Amino acid sequence: MKILYHHRTATRSGESIHIEELIAAFRRLGHEVIIVAPQTAPAPVFGASSGIVALMKRLLPRFFYELLEFSYSFLVFFRLFAAWRQHRPDFLYERYNLLCPAGVWLRQFVGLPMLLEVNSPLFEERCKYGGISLRSLASWSERAAWRGASRVLPVTHVLASIVRRAGVPDERITVIPNGIDLQRFDRPADRDGIRRRLGVSDALVIGFTGFVRDWHGLEAAAEVLAGKGNERLVLLVVGDGPGCADLKAHAQRLGVENRVVVTGFVQHNAIADHVAAFDIALQPAVTPHASPLKLFEYLALARPVVAPKTANIEEIVTDGISALLFPPGDYAAFGERIDRLCRDEALRHRVGEAGRRLIDERDLTWDGNARRITALAEGLLGA
Repeated sequence: MKILYHHRTATRSGESIHIEELIAAFRRLGHEVIIVAPQTAPAPVFGASSGIVALMKRLLPRFFYELLEFSYSFLVFFRLFAAWRQHRPDFLYERYNLLCPAGVWLRQFVGLPMLLEVNSPLFEERCKYGGISLRSLASWSERAAWRGASRVLPVTHVLASIVRRAGVPDERITVIPNGIDLQRFDRPADRDGIRRRLGVSDALVIGFTGFVRDWHGLEAAAEVLAGKGNERLVLLVVGDGPGCADLKAHAQRLGVENRVVVTGFVQHNAIADHVAAFDIALQPAVTPHASPLKLFEYLALARPVVAPKTANIEEIVTDGISALLFPPGDYAAFGERIDRLCRDEALRHRVGEAGRRLIDERDLTWDGNARRITALAEGLLGA
């Protein structure tokens, strides 16, 4: 099939990894992918926006920046239309972004089937965290995109319920969670080499991957290190971010700073080796509607996971079988779950292997997602 793929992501982040992995999966399955995306310089560091985007956000009044966001939709529409006219794709696949209804406009103008991937309720998020000035326009653009797509593909059932409340009927909603590239994560991992290089060969390693923010709750993991009988424990953070400074300061106050190892940014193709170095994998907190990429990476490498007992996490794993879950925000319970795994090697193995089986049993892979998406598109084309 020919797939016209549109996104408006100009960051180096989990978003860009998702985009790259899914495009690669489409191509591995033999599909042609035509990409329409921002033509900006890459972001300077992981977790950041591209230079021009970051500069505009910082310097422009919020309402004016939002007008530019919406105005960009007209340029995107003409680029999409030009790509459609040149390549005649079978369907449009779009990663949803606020104030950008260009994909729906193309669908309405030329009748091209459109599948819309939704990773978060961006209007709600920006109202809550970043703030938004043009609320009526932003809210309209979100409803227009969700209601106007041929199929909406939220990444969790929690998010599907939000899409449903916006007026999208059930028959046009299909939940497709994030996944994993088994070609990358099934290869032999250099666990021992990474542990030697990081100086944790003899330690029991609890680990976290990702861009570290304060809300991730890693300070609670540092407190576990300070617990009686936990002298062998080391916290390995594979990544970087604004939360690292507070984590290190908290570890120093607890007297365990020498047992907190922060690698800094690691290229995605080296993540598997680092996750394999963990004995226990941590997801201390989670956005309630998200499908965390790190969870699938942990499961693929059979690392026993400690995570919050939230609806979106329970869509993937089962408490006591394929992960140990704790009440969200209850970091005493978080520490207890870690202690339980530390004391019981057989439990670590059993939970890790059960998590790994989930990947195969449910085909929680990018190739599996590409197959599901193209099957939906084929259904629309044959309708």
